[in-house]
Amino acid sequence: MGQTISEKILSARSGRDVYQGELTVVNVDCIMATDTTAPYAIKAFREMVGTSGKKVWNPARFPLVIDHAAPAPTEKISNLHVMMREFAAEQGCPLFDVGAGICHQIMVEEQFVKPGDLFVGADSHTCTYGGLGAFATGVGSTDLAAVMLTGKIWLKVPQTVKIEYTGRLQKGVTAKDLILFTTGQLSISGATYQAIEFCGSALHPLSLSSRMTIANMSAEMGAKTGIVHPNGLKLEFGLDYDFTPIFPDADAEYAKHYTFDVSSLRPQVAVPNSPDNVQEISVVEGTKIQYAFIGSCVNARLEDLREAAQILRGRHIHPNVRLLITPASKNVFLAAMNDGTMQTLMEAGATFTNAACGVCVGAHLGVPGDGETVISTANRNFKGRMGNPNARIYLGSAAVVAASALKGVITDPAEFL
Repeated sequence: MGQTISEKILSARSGRDVYQGELTVVNVDCIMATDTTAPYAIKAFREMVGTSGKKVWNPARFPLVIDHAAPAPTEKISNLHVMMREFAAEQGCPLFDVGAGICHQIMVEEQFVKPGDLFVGADSHTCTYGGLGAFATGVGSTDLAAVMLTGKIWLKVPQTVKIEYTGRLQKGVTAKDLILFTTGQLSISGATYQAIEFCGSALHPLSLSSRMTIANMSAEMGAKTGIVHPNGLKLEFGLDYDFTPIFPDADAEYAKHYTFDVSSLRPQVAVPNSPDNVQEISVVEGTKIQYAFIGSCVNARLEDLREAAQILRGRHIHPNVRLLITPASKNVFLAAMNDGTMQTLMEAGATFTNAACGVCVGAHLGVPGDGETVISTANRNFKGRMGNPNARIYLGSAAVVAASALKGVITDPAEFL
């Protein structure tokens, strides 16, 4: 009986062949927590070990990242950061402190996750690493504490949904448009506790950055994980290692199989207040905005910043719009400085923050005002997502955000490309 990619990875970590619907205990390759989840996981871990003196199963494989409210905006949060720093020093865990970047970018850049790995993170967008061909999934802090102690987790092997894209994306249409379209088609519950395999000829030319964008928003469809087939996969971010790509068997069993011809796909926009409330840009074009944001774990890589710079070069944003940009990591920030991308964006009127998650989740910096309309590259636009329930948030690609910032209304970037 053939296996999906998820079944193959979970079988390798279970020590036996497993298939959809089975419960299995698996060995993990790496785990991760951020400042929103690590303090609770640390507390639960200490309660589990008591006075036994037991340590984390493999400290080198448990990186901690301070990225959600960084730098700390309050005394309370600063003390949580202190707890993380002290625990990392005590246990010998890697710590990525304020300014290092968003956890999901760091995990790939620093090689904590590789193709074929089983990765567990205390963050819902851990599925981002499926762009690299890993089985990566998010869990709660208490579940993570148990993995910290044992290096194992029990999982129900998920059914797999196969999503195949044919044709070729038109100029100005990006991976973000592709995954927004797909989220609109399946809905926010369309793949609940299922794995998604993304495949098809339209994906073969895509960069690792674009594949991470697609895998990231598997969470917006309720998926346990999302994995992009490795056809055409090339490493980025200075990564240089050998890997064996994992493909599904020809007779693997799928719960559903969708096929989309994307040759005529136009830029997509998710309108308030759900990431599956998706429209072609022509439907919302002309909607006035006051705030444009490029950032978050889905679209803040160098590829995205260059996409925006291509549109903004030699131009200036609309006088009634502010453009805020948060790079995915310090390394992305430095690369954007070194190749002139950052200068182009700043000359166009953009303001940069340190590499972090705060703007996206509304935990720190960049909160919109009452009644303001935002066009954002983030992955969620639920009411109150950026910190103000009285603002309206639209989601689009970096190209859509840049073009909209120029004109002061939601704009198809085609005219600038």
